[in-house]
Amino acid sequence: MIKNIIFDFGDIFIDLDKPATARAMQKFGFENLTPELDTLFMDYEKGLISSPVFLETVSKLFPTAKENELVDAWNAILKDFPDARLEFIENLVKENNYRLFLLSNTNDIHIEYVKEQMGMEKFDRFKNAFETFHLSYEMGMRKPDLEIFEFVLNTDNLVASETLFIDDTKENTDAASSLGINIWNLQVGKEDVTQLMSRL
Repeated sequence: MIKNIIFDFGDIFIDLDKPATARAMQKFGFENLTPELDTLFMDYEKGLISSPVFLETVSKLFPTAKENELVDAWNAILKDFPDARLEFIENLVKENNYRLFLLSNTNDIHIEYVKEQMGMEKFDRFKNAFETFHLSYEMGMRKPDLEIFEFVLNTDNLVASETLFIDDTKENTDAASSLGINIWNLQVGKEDVTQLMSRL
């Protein structure tokens, strides 16, 4: 029996255009994701480096880009947060049948942009729907590493077999599944988180 639900954020609640940042960076000479950039992005998502250091490092790799252009390109991935999904999670809270958690790979710049775009009133409504709001850059860990799932299970006192994890990235749901967590690998464009009750 499912008692706990852990939700991803990107492409579960907020729509993403995942190739948008790469497209925006092409005019500054970006061609493909190098091991150096991949490590940099992962370190930033884990909060191992600050936003100023992150931007300074990227600026050295793409010297023709101004800092505000780098920030705009970085945030290009983030699209709309449909009101229907906010209403859905708030209704789930009112029903009070499940403990609700968020677990997102994200970073300081993206979260600040989301707050700005949503407005703090709406962002706080969303955040307050969850018992715990787990963000990778505040945790020093990221999905799909098993340690992040183990941390959430232990910290929030969750039993894996009583927990459902919803994420659009198969690598992440596979990792959770290996720990005995129930999963929904949501197919973006074909499924929507608002259809959750039909899966429980």
